[in-house]
Amino acid sequence: MSVPLAPRRILLHGATGSGKSTAAVRIAAILGRPVTLADEIGWLPGWRERPVEEQRAMVQAAAAGDSWVFDSAYSKWRDLVMPSVDLIIGLDYSRWLSLTRLIVRTARRVITGEFICNGNRETLRKALSADSIVIWHFRSWKKKRVTMRAWSADQTGPPTILFRRPRDLEAWIGGLTPVKAGGVRHPLD
Repeated sequence: MSVPLAPRRILLHGATGSGKSTAAVRIAAILGRPVTLADEIGWLPGWRERPVEEQRAMVQAAAAGDSWVFDSAYSKWRDLVMPSVDLIIGLDYSRWLSLTRLIVRTARRVITGEFICNGNRETLRKALSADSIVIWHFRSWKKKRVTMRAWSADQTGPPTILFRRPRDLEAWIGGLTPVKAGGVRHPLD
């Protein structure tokens, strides 16, 4: 399956801590596309989950655009994003790489108290709780890997690029060149 020269709607997928949001923001900035961060849609202040109907309405509005980058697609609303995706970027990193990144990121956020998704903060209590992001990593890692590999193998779905090393993703991002017409031509294509 060929990768479009000018993907207009890009979805990133990968394990918690793999770097999806950071990559999505960078890609969107280079391509001049709006970026949608799943955690901003999913969480309200105080770590309350946004009602699913509201999440779906927000995603439907974002996905209706003619170009965008999503850093992930929660299963609760993935059906609204997938029909329009031009390219899936899978961060198919080892568990240890994504887990190490997650632990370092979580520790930094706990220490600095930085705000994330709608004014929430990660705390030591939350990081050590039964619903911690680290536990979520262990619960979801295999399923996310299976999903992105299935998308990659599916010849009828959108093209999927699997990156197994961060430096390969970096090289791909480094090769993106904005084009005035709103498209992008990648030198590796």
